[in-house]
Amino acid sequence: MELALSPEDAAFRDEVRAFIKDNYPAEMRVANPETDLSKEQMLLWHRILHKKGWIAPLWPKEYGGPGWSITRRFIFEQETTRAGTMPPLAFSVTMVGPVIYTFGNDVQKKKFLPRILSGEDWWCQGYSEPGSGSDLATVRTKAVRDGDHYIVNGHKTWTTLAQHADWIFCLVRTDPTAKPQSGISFLLIDMKSPGVTVRPIITIDGSHEVNDVFLENVRVPAENLIGEENKGWTYAKFLLGNERTSMAGIGRSTRYIARLKKIVKAEIPEDDPAHLEFIRDIARVELDVLALEATELRVVGQMARGIDPGPAASLFKIRGTEIFQNITELTHRAIGNYGLAIREHPVSANHFMPGPDYGHTASEKFLNSRKLSIYGGSNEIQRNIIAKAVLGL
Repeated sequence: MELALSPEDAAFRDEVRAFIKDNYPAEMRVANPETDLSKEQMLLWHRILHKKGWIAPLWPKEYGGPGWSITRRFIFEQETTRAGTMPPLAFSVTMVGPVIYTFGNDVQKKKFLPRILSGEDWWCQGYSEPGSGSDLATVRTKAVRDGDHYIVNGHKTWTTLAQHADWIFCLVRTDPTAKPQSGISFLLIDMKSPGVTVRPIITIDGSHEVNDVFLENVRVPAENLIGEENKGWTYAKFLLGNERTSMAGIGRSTRYIARLKKIVKAEIPEDDPAHLEFIRDIARVELDVLALEATELRVVGQMARGIDPGPAASLFKIRGTEIFQNITELTHRAIGNYGLAIREHPVSANHFMPGPDYGHTASEKFLNSRKLSIYGGSNEIQRNIIAKAVLGL
C-alpha cells in the first residue's frame, strides 16, 4: 500500500491548509459550534466554501461538486477535521443531496440541489421515532395519498437542529400491509407546512441540539416523493452508508488527543502514579487511531480503483465512535474536579465557570459523545451487519 501523496495531491493538501488558515471565520472558533453559534454564524463557512466551489466534495461535477478524485476528497476531509472547522451542513450536503441527485427526478434536482449548495435551504433528518431508532424499519409515521398530495401524520424524534431547518426528509409508511422494509417511502417536507411542530429536547449537557417533530395532517405535494413509492428503504440505506463512512473521524480524534496531552501535562504531576497511567492510556488510543487511519487509507485506495468498500462503513462507524468516546472520557478524568461544572446554556448567560478554559467543555463533550455509538445505526446493529456480510453468521 502506497501511503505517500503524489506531488499534485500534496500541493492540493497545502492549498487546503492555506485556505482554511486564511478564510475560516474567527467567530466560528467556539467550543461547540452546534450549540454556541446562531444559525447565521453556522452558515458562514458553508457560504465561503460554496463560493470557492468546495462545498460538496462527494458530489459529481455535473451537480455542482468540485469533481475531485477519491484521494482529494479524503485529503479535504482530513485537513478540515484536523483544523477543527465546522463541516458543511451534513444533513443537506452529505445526506439528502446525494439521494436527490441519485434517485430524484430532473425537476427535483433543479429545485433542491442549488439551494442545498448555497445554504439557502437547511435540511434536517426525519428518521428516528419513539420506538423506531435502530430498528428503523418499524417507522409508524403514515403518509396517505390524497389526490396530488400525501397526508402525513406521525412523530419524529432526536431531530438534530430541526429548530433551524427549512426542510425535513422523512421516512414515512405508505403501505401498512407490506413487510416493514417494503412499505416505506422517502418524502421531502417543507418545515413551514401547517401541522409541523418542533419541540426542543434539552440533553443531559444542558444544550438544545435535538428536537421532537410532530406532523399532524400535513399536506405534502406528491411531487416531493423521491423515486418510487414504497422504495424508500433502498434510498435510506444509501443515505446511511454515506453517513457512517464519515464517522471514522480521524482528524477530530487526532486533534482531541493533542488537547488531552496538554491537559494531562498541566493537571497531573509527573511523579503522580496516575500520570504514567494516563500516558499508557493515551498511547493505546493513539495506536487505535493509527490502525483506523491505516484501514481508512486502504479503503480509500480500493475506492480509487473502483472497488466497493462494502461493510467498511459499519467498521468506521464502530471504531471511530468508540475511539472518540474513549478520548472524551480520558479528558473528563484528567481535568479532575473541574469536570463537575457544566456550562449554563445559552452560553451568553452571565455564569462564572471555575478552572482553566480547557475544562469548561470537557464534561459536555464527554456526555454528548455518548450518543455517537447510538445514532446513525447503533454500534450493535453495525456489528450485526459485519457478522452477516463479512463472517456469514
